[in-house]
Amino acid sequence: MFAIVRTGGKQYRVAAGDKIVVEKLAGAAGDSVTLDDVLFAGAGGESKSTDGLIVSAEIVAQAKADKVTVFKKKRRHNYRRKRGHRQQLTILKIVSIGGKQAAKKADKAEAAPAAKAEDAKPDKAAKAPKPEAPAKGGAEASPEASAEAPLKAAATEAAPAEKPAKKASTKKPAADKGA
Repeated sequence: MFAIVRTGGKQYRVAAGDKIVVEKLAGAAGDSVTLDDVLFAGAGGESKSTDGLIVSAEIVAQAKADKVTVFKKKRRHNYRRKRGHRQQLTILKIVSIGGKQAAKKADKAEAAPAAKAEDAKPDKAAKAPKPEAPAKGGAEASPEASAEAPLKAAATEAAPAEKPAKKASTKKPAADKGA
């Protein structure tokens, strides 16, 4: 049996016992990984249903790809930048193709209604009030200063801002040409 799986934005054709090199996956050597994004599965010339199908794999090693040199140059401008890059990779050994993940989804479905029931009853008393921001003086600020700050803020919000007086024009009136 073979399967087409997607991981790291790429697709791989795998069969039991194959070793593939994919983009870095979390885990150490010897850990097991399940690839649940199965796009196609088949045996011989027959195609199989991929509903709930998973591919089990074991991490063989975490490795790095060959170094790639990135060189930028703009001629006649004395501009040169040289940089290297090594892509992080994971080597996987495919253990088996098959198995269903429906049991995991059923467990999550049972846990979800309990969580929703807790969220349905919001308890306003349980919510802690937001702590106020510290005064400009920090921990050394006196309690009187912190009590005055809201009063000053309220006074500035309540009083309308005065507009500055208009500047007098410096232009001279035009002389009458008709006289």
